[in-house]
Amino acid sequence: MEIQKDFFVHLFHVIFIGGLFLYLGIKKTDVPDWMYNPVAGLGAFIILYHIYKAYLKTMDKKFPWVNYIHIFIIGPLLVYIGMMKEKTPRFGFELILMSAFAAIGYHGYYLFF
Repeated sequence: MEIQKDFFVHLFHVIFIGGLFLYLGIKKTDVPDWMYNPVAGLGAFIILYHIYKAYLKTMDKKFPWVNYIHIFIIGPLLVYIGMMKEKTPRFGFELILMSAFAAIGYHGYYLFF
């Protein structure tokens, strides 16, 4: 039986991304100071990576809607939280918490169906 690469993408998002976003959303300003720079770096990486992936999909005549969500919502939100640090307003943490539920739900669904 061959395991599809999408399985690992979904598993990664449920465990690592969902876990990180839940942690950020629940702990809010109680996050250790050292975490903010990696969060901002992750956001920048997400933006750049998904710009590249969106370009490739466009060349294949596919609509890169998932990449657009990462480019315009997820990546900038992480950069914003990383830059604002403990001064991040409540809505930033609530958006990341909602993103955690969305990631776990969406990718959890595709792990099983």
